[in-house]
Amino acid sequence: MIRPFIRSISKPFFLRSYIGYWNDNVHGQGSSFMQNSQAGEVPTLVRMPLEKGRWVLVGVGLIINLCLGTVYSWSVFVNPLTDYFSNNLGQTVTANDVLLPYSVILAVFAVTMALTGTYVETHGPRKITIAGCILTGLGWLFASTVSSIAMLSVMYGVIGGIGIGIAYSATVAVAARWFPDRRGFAVGMTVAGVGFSAFITANLAGYFIAAYGIMNTFRIFGLGIIIITVPLALPLIFPPEGWKPAGWNPPVPGEGGHATCECNRGKMVQAPAFYGLWICYFIGCIAGLMAISISKPVGTELVNIETGLATALVGFFAIFNGGGRLVFGVLTDRLNPGNTAMLTFVLVALASLALWQVPVPGVYIIAFAVLWGCLGGWLAIAPTATASYFGTCDYPRCYGVVFLAFGAGAIAGPQLAGFIRTTTGNYLGVFPWVFALAVIGFGIAGILMKPPKKQ
Repeated sequence: MIRPFIRSISKPFFLRSYIGYWNDNVHGQGSSFMQNSQAGEVPTLVRMPLEKGRWVLVGVGLIINLCLGTVYSWSVFVNPLTDYFSNNLGQTVTANDVLLPYSVILAVFAVTMALTGTYVETHGPRKITIAGCILTGLGWLFASTVSSIAMLSVMYGVIGGIGIGIAYSATVAVAARWFPDRRGFAVGMTVAGVGFSAFITANLAGYFIAAYGIMNTFRIFGLGIIIITVPLALPLIFPPEGWKPAGWNPPVPGEGGHATCECNRGKMVQAPAFYGLWICYFIGCIAGLMAISISKPVGTELVNIETGLATALVGFFAIFNGGGRLVFGVLTDRLNPGNTAMLTFVLVALASLALWQVPVPGVYIIAFAVLWGCLGGWLAIAPTATASYFGTCDYPRCYGVVFLAFGAGAIAGPQLAGFIRTTTGNYLGVFPWVFALAVIGFGIAGILMKPPKKQ
């Protein structure tokens, strides 16, 4: 299904024209670089030297992921969707029901990541990103037509999730390839767009829902995603084979925690470091994605803050989610993935313990800022660790498997929160579970998240 869609996107005239422009004016992959080098010219990227032009691709990836990250505003949709299905359609829905499309879109996102790596390599990041962005927008548009939670889960969750997984995979691969010298920072910057997204989109969603209704809001977001992201995807390319930043040499294996062994996906899944990374990523995502899915309801139901303030706080928490990707990306470069992972679990344990024991507005704000920030951190730690531990020769496929931990956490976290809310009547019981998981994650990170030995 993915391959025919990718091929078809280049057929419309306006896309052929755009892509032709970039092929002619953006010196990109393969022969373009070689032709410039043979002619004695300095290779360029978006009409800039490669060292500077690569930063443009990080900025492009950040904005694309900001649009894809609209999914992180889901907690703003929870109560309006409950009211819509109950009052407009006469259906009875539970907390688990309304959280299901959110779990589905993130799970499908993760599975698609695992399947997209080959296509990124064969078709290039530009076409892959365009395909993903169009599918993401269509998922939102189709969601505006549904009449049941099941159909919402298919249209928004499955179609939108496939789109996010395709586009996200390509943008992360571009950052990892262009920045072997500052991989954690570049990947963190690229995925920071997803984290910061709710800062903008949560408030937009609140405004559009109040002004135009819940289903029209889905339409507005769907059109906006397509219109903004497709043109931005056009300059995305990989560096030429053998290129490296001036003055940078690959680290010696075993030095500074960078035991880079250029292995393939089959070898990766045999390494203990892979299982340590996967389990820790899974635990980090359970805590973080659970927090994102229930941020607004916890504020209004558990600590009794006003609805408008709870919506605004979702945007506030997004600052920490985006910032966490940058901060923990830098820490992963300067420390190592294992130590940085252990730090996130300490913070998650303290935050969940505090809110469990003292469920008041001030503690809620601090605890959820930490939980959102640490989830953002994992979206920088995991891709950086994958490249550092296992190399970049098979990176899109390798990180696709690692990213399945995100999808598993997307199912387990929100559904656990919904189950606890349905059975106990509130969300307080979520936080002892998060505390216990953080303790387990800390131990696993200390034991297994270590660079594999070069064979």
